Amino acid sequence: METSHLTTESTMEAILASLPGARRALFARYHLGGCQSCAFSNRESLARLSERSGFDAGEALAHLLASHQHDLDMLMEPAEARSQLDSLRLLDIRTREEHEAVAIPDSEFLTQDLQQQLFAGDPQSRLLLYDHTGRDVLDRVAWFRGHGLHQTFGLHGGIDAWSREIDTGLPRYRLEIDA
Repeated sequence: METSHLTTESTMEAILASLPGARRALFARYHLGGCQSCAFSNRESLARLSERSGFDAGEALAHLLASHQHDLDMLMEPAEARSQLDSLRLLDIRTREEHEAVAIPDSEFLTQDLQQQLFAGDPQSRLLLYDHTGRDVLDRVAWFRGHGLHQTFGLHGGIDAWSREIDTGLPRYRLEIDA
């Protein structure tokens, strides 16, 4: 994803669209965006947010871009995932309804029970998590890595990218809430 267009004058909407993990990075470093008392408007620029919150906008942008690079390192492209399927456990983090409608073959639906088993299991397990479009997978990958499962990755582009690039017979779909 191209990020060179981002400046301190960029709106939070533009930043969040270009850097999917920006909200997590802002919360982790500046405690912003996680609750009503530290919320920000999508129409607000990073410069304005930093001014009212008391941090340097340039440093914040550098932090967001570095965090984005770290996020990219936690993602696996569909072709790379296909080449490593024998050593990966595929976990579907979408809703049960989505999983039952269409899923990557041999993947497992991630339940709370399975998650707890994984957290208590082998920390060297290689896990590949996927969602619909890759938009929400990074937070879950970070959660798994934070619980000691450092070989957890997210499928870049989600099942939608898999169905376009790897298995064109896998039905694609669009969620009403994505519109």
